[in-house]
Amino acid sequence: MQIKVNKQTSVQKPRFKLKGNDHLKKVGLTVGMLVIALFMIMPFLWMISTSLKTPSEVFDFPIKWIPADIQWDHHLKVWTGENSFLKYYANSLKIAVIGSVGAIFIGSLAAYGFAKIHFKGRDLIFLFYLLMMMVPPQVLFVPKFIMFDFAGIYNTHWALIIPTMFTIFGVFFLRQFFLSIPNEISESAFIDGAGHFRIFFQIFLPLAKPAIMTFAILDFSWNWNNYEDALVFLIDEKLFTVPLGLNNFVNEFTIDYNGMMAAASASIIPILILFFIGQRYIIQGVASSAVKG
Repeated sequence: MQIKVNKQTSVQKPRFKLKGNDHLKKVGLTVGMLVIALFMIMPFLWMISTSLKTPSEVFDFPIKWIPADIQWDHHLKVWTGENSFLKYYANSLKIAVIGSVGAIFIGSLAAYGFAKIHFKGRDLIFLFYLLMMMVPPQVLFVPKFIMFDFAGIYNTHWALIIPTMFTIFGVFFLRQFFLSIPNEISESAFIDGAGHFRIFFQIFLPLAKPAIMTFAILDFSWNWNNYEDALVFLIDEKLFTVPLGLNNFVNEFTIDYNGMMAAASASIIPILILFFIGQRYIIQGVASSAVKG
């Protein structure tokens, strides 16, 4: 008996092609997002353009996005001279870096406890903890002023650093990520004799790099742009941060818009650098969360 084998039995994968309407929708969506992005970036472009203009060109209409005679003096004034922004930069970096590192460490530990350690009243405590997000931060200025003055840290950078180390949003954000990690990982580590601290530092922290980097960028931005706390708790001019330093361009009767825009352009550099360093972790976190089931 001879068995004939049909050579045309190979299975071909179906090819999906975009229909005409789907292609037009995709193009329309792309163009729409591009227009929205241009509207969002327009204030930043105006800021950079204004920092390179003469004072008489600031409010010209229609707007001249590229000035005929580019002025670099405003940027030089920001970095040199008696009112240099270098001291403000150093103060803001000190507050933002120390505060963000402390917030990541304390917030990730608390998030691990709320996510993976079972104790009585855990969910109720976390609920009351989240309710604190409803309290406006301005309500706490007077109690914090009294407490900082009693502790001797009023008019110091610690008055801005210590409160930023305890962030409700950071605990909530990292807890949600830790909940997505299967319990079987920690349970198998317990069987091997590992404790909570070893599981946290050797297993959960490496897995949480995307979430931690995303929170680091957000927290650094908040600390860097913190204006109200610096205005209330700092008196000495040598302790001022970048947001307070921008007030130097506001005189009694005039405002140096060119110098202010040059200083504001320089103030976004650290945030851009941090974003470009951590963007691959953010993309990795979005991609990994998209395939979790």
